[in-house]
Amino acid sequence: MRIGIALGGGGARGWAHIGVLRTLMRAGFEPTIVAGTSIGAIVGGAYAAGKLDEIEKFARGLDRRTAWKLADLNLGKGGGLVVGDKVAQALLDIIGDVAIPDLKKKFAAVATELLTGHEVWLEEGSLSIAMRASYALPGILVPVEIDGRHLIDGGITNPVPVSVCRAMGAQVVIAVPVPASQSPNQRFARAPTEIEGNAWQKALAVFREPERFVARQLFGDEPGELTTATVSVAALNILLDRMTRVRLASDPPDVTINSDIGKIAILEFDRADEAIAIGAAATERILPEIEARVARA
Repeated sequence: MRIGIALGGGGARGWAHIGVLRTLMRAGFEPTIVAGTSIGAIVGGAYAAGKLDEIEKFARGLDRRTAWKLADLNLGKGGGLVVGDKVAQALLDIIGDVAIPDLKKKFAAVATELLTGHEVWLEEGSLSIAMRASYALPGILVPVEIDGRHLIDGGITNPVPVSVCRAMGAQVVIAVPVPASQSPNQRFARAPTEIEGNAWQKALAVFREPERFVARQLFGDEPGELTTATVSVAALNILLDRMTRVRLASDPPDVTINSDIGKIAILEFDRADEAIAIGAAATERILPEIEARVARA
């Protein structure tokens, strides 16, 4: 039985995918075909590479300060506030320099071509580069160039890639969408604590601790504060939610695993423990439906 899983995009809420995969594996429903968008490409790619333990350890080890230290400010051109090299290197250290065709599971990452708006399925080449293209949040992370095309987050065109799983040969497709925030006032992860001291000391701190300064400037001091990054992410959050509904209605999966993960904000990467537990619980509830659907296939 070829079980496919479509792991949706949604920032930090996508850590729930780890709990989903863990529960499916324990129940004997191990997906052999994986399609992921954005954070879904990160978790799905790690799973396909046999590195689920490693990505879980990485996710659970992120606190607020550690997460912001991965934000490398883009001081030049490139189309994003953050270069993304630090995140990419951290993921490369986890999964290794592996090509997608060499993975233990069949895998594809979904990205979007910036100039044309076309949906792009990345099934060849470097896994780490494909993941980076898939999670390149427009306006936040610099687009990734592959074969002369500038690619950004796949959630713009296909936030829960059910169609990709089917095209790769899945007989039963499980979709794992990542719902938008349940709160009308989107919460954001706060930046590290305010830089203290007089004006001269604060100016020196900008050079000594650039990550801390960038985090405060981009994401603000208070939850809900409007900044360049928070507005961009909130707009993307709305787009992902609407596009998810459209795509799932037009290409419904065999089983959908829904959860209340919306209580976690899109940038709260330090809440992995909670997200993983939510994903696991949501999957436990749906296991009887998965078993019945697999039996009919």
